[in-house]
Amino acid sequence: MGTHHHLGIIVAAALAIGMPLQACADGKPGRSTSKMTAVPAKSNGSGVAVQYRVDAVPQAGVATPILLSFEGVTEAGATVRFAADAGLSLIGSAGPHALQTGQTTTLTVQVVPDADGTGYLHVFTTQHGATSATSIVVQVGKALSALPEASGLKQTPDGDKIRSMPVK
Repeated sequence: MGTHHHLGIIVAAALAIGMPLQACADGKPGRSTSKMTAVPAKSNGSGVAVQYRVDAVPQAGVATPILLSFEGVTEAGATVRFAADAGLSLIGSAGPHALQTGQTTTLTVQVVPDADGTGYLHVFTTQHGATSATSIVVQVGKALSALPEASGLKQTPDGDKIRSMPVK
């Protein structure tokens, strides 16, 4: 059997069991890996554990899938809804979507960034009358540094070397 035939069998098997085919060998953030990011839970929140993974490198004008997983649902009627910042369009229904009691619910949400920059997909889980909010960063292009680049050393009139830094 040739290499192409083996690849075809692997792809068919992966599709049959619902395994995502997109993978990333370099492990850079924002690319698909099997690892999900767990969101820290607040003691006074909904009690729903949220994990997510951005399944592609976000690009302006291109849909970016975000895989979300919800666990810890103990109340029938628990829900999740989504909202996107300005500059980030949500494809499909913002919800609310029902979360299954005692099961892990997995949803894929697609967002389309308008331009380079940082946008957020906001995830709101509600259960037992409490709502928790999670914001997922969608970064297109390089993130801007909070500080300007170092301008190097400057010399005072007395000959001392100093580095100029901004004060907030």
